Amino acid sequence: MLPREMKPSIEVHLPGATARLIRGNYHRYNALQVKNATYAYKHLLDTGGKMFLAMAGASSTARLGISIAKMIYKGYISGISCTGANLEEDVFNLIGLNDAKIIPNYKDLTPEDDEELNKKKHNRVTDGTISAETMKKVENLIIEKWEISEERKFPFEFLGELLLDGRFEEYYQTDPNESWLLAAMKMKIPIVTPGNGDSTLGQVFSALIREMEVDPNIMKNDYEALNYLGDWYLREKADKGFFQIGGGIAGDFSICVVPWLRQDCQMGNKVKHWAYLTEITDADPTYGGYSGAEASEKISWDKINKDTPTFIIKSDATIVVPLIFNAILGE
Repeated sequence: MLPREMKPSIEVHLPGATARLIRGNYHRYNALQVKNATYAYKHLLDTGGKMFLAMAGASSTARLGISIAKMIYKGYISGISCTGANLEEDVFNLIGLNDAKIIPNYKDLTPEDDEELNKKKHNRVTDGTISAETMKKVENLIIEKWEISEERKFPFEFLGELLLDGRFEEYYQTDPNESWLLAAMKMKIPIVTPGNGDSTLGQVFSALIREMEVDPNIMKNDYEALNYLGDWYLREKADKGFFQIGGGIAGDFSICVVPWLRQDCQMGNKVKHWAYLTEITDADPTYGGYSGAEASEKISWDKINKDTPTFIIKSDATIVVPLIFNAILGE
């Protein structure tokens, strides 16, 4: 019997130039994984399923929001788990794109070059930077919101509500239709940000707690986030797929909602496994690292089952994600 990832592609209707490129040219290796993952994604949507997105790395800074926002507005992404950095960097990109520096020769930088960037208050993310001035604009507005809040909220709510209220509009440097967070807020889809303290705004919040300037209890925690995600998983009766960019906490926290419900909450087979899995990663399955774990390992953890269509694409997500999403969008 052929392994799951090598079964013939599901036949679906995918119009558009990107889909024609994939259909006509992607036949083996990672290309075949891209094609089959795209077809299975579309098949899940066509049969009434929902797709959940887990986003690691600096995906927002890579401007993947251009494709992700369109998918959210179309209803093709119905929930998101992301790092705190991706949450805030969507806004940093929206209001600070022109203030960022692009460094195409980043591999040639010396420690002295990076120290010079630090002096100029430019924080480097591989081949580009985020300016401290951009961060400060967001920081000033969200601190005000934290200080006056009488309601406990998740990190995405504090930041997303500022977008909905138009508080950042005077600073926009790119099309707001590129903001996946704004799209998610408008479409009212759930967002969880496990380990939010590992982000610029999370660390600002921690500093304010230390200085006793904000109440730490106004920020909902990871335990509440898992229950929030579990409520969504149970409420949405349709089959649900899992589309994972990279690895780490954004992926593992959210995919574990299934074994958590089935085992820890003792709901057993009343809770279905994830009905689809695609992971885009360049990591190897060495030393127990989650990012490089093979899909079949997730079967042993009760996240998926032996019949779940799974696709592991060993490639650069900043290249692959727009291809898959544009094909599904018919572009």
